[in-house]
Amino acid sequence: MLTSKQKSYLKSLGSTMDSIVQIGKGGISPTVVDSVRDALTKRELIKVRVLQNSLTEPEDAIRELADQTRADLVQVIGRNGLLYKRNPEKPRIELP
Repeated sequence: MLTSKQKSYLKSLGSTMDSIVQIGKGGISPTVVDSVRDALTKRELIKVRVLQNSLTEPEDAIRELADQTRADLVQVIGRNGLLYKRNPEKPRIELP
């Protein structure tokens, strides 16, 4: 579980990021979950975007994705969300 100070730090890092995962009409498929796991392993912090044509609500979709990948949900703003998962072998982000 992240503290508010850690979330604030991650939000500041994520504000300049582009979304690398997009959830569309197909929803959260096993392929999307696998690509998110890979991205989290490499980057630790990723931005996810839920497209207009998605059948699920953005916050619900991003929460479900966080649950399935066991990542921490940092924030959801509109159709964008930030997910964080520390890499136990090679951590890239030092949290305060």
